[in-house]
Amino acid sequence: MTKRRILHLSGSDVREFLQGLITNDINRIDDGLVYAAILTPQGKYIADFFLAPAPDGILLDMDDSLGDAVTQRLNMYKLRADVTIAQADLHLHRGLGAVPEDGYADPRHDALGWRAYRTVAQADDTTDWTALRVAHLIPETGVELTPDTFILEVGFERLSGVDFRKGCYVGQEVTARMKHKTELRKGLAKVSISGEAETGSDILSAGKVAGTLLSHTKDSGIAYLRFDRAKGEMQAGDATVTRADA
Repeated sequence: MTKRRILHLSGSDVREFLQGLITNDINRIDDGLVYAAILTPQGKYIADFFLAPAPDGILLDMDDSLGDAVTQRLNMYKLRADVTIAQADLHLHRGLGAVPEDGYADPRHDALGWRAYRTVAQADDTTDWTALRVAHLIPETGVELTPDTFILEVGFERLSGVDFRKGCYVGQEVTARMKHKTELRKGLAKVSISGEAETGSDILSAGKVAGTLLSHTKDSGIAYLRFDRAKGEMQAGDATVTRADA
């Protein structure tokens, strides 16, 4: 399992503080897990994470590679707000099937099961999460989600990761403009793969770069595509690639 960093945020201003930063409505936490992101003022991805209720605050669950940068940014934005940020001595547990009493359904897709936060590490997880992500077009931190990412291009609305009614947050203006005023010309798509190709391989169509192959299994994958070029059979490395949804 990918290593996670779990923070504990507390204080009387914690909800108001988060509401002005994240892409989703923090008040959804009253109903369970919240998936959200922090963006640059230009609307590009900085980090994605889950927010879970805790008895005396809120847990923030993110890929460990994001931990230092997110902690630094949260401390930069909090100014004089009554918010305390600390690392939680907890471990992420994941599974499929019925949600345990201490768990929460993954809000991105029903097929992704549940998440729980416990004091001991999980030792029994044999689920192929990459295959599940590929099957349901779920982006991953550091693969589909990078500093060049605009969250609507990677499906954040479909993943219940953005709320267009909650009011202002950093990067909101650009995100709202993409939602209401433009047609997406690039984005994630499922592809079928025949042959061998590495993650990060250019996908070529008629000799022109049509996109990039990202997370994949032996015969299927997620690609970031320029939609006007991604037609018919394409090449990535030694593999033939076709859009699975075309």
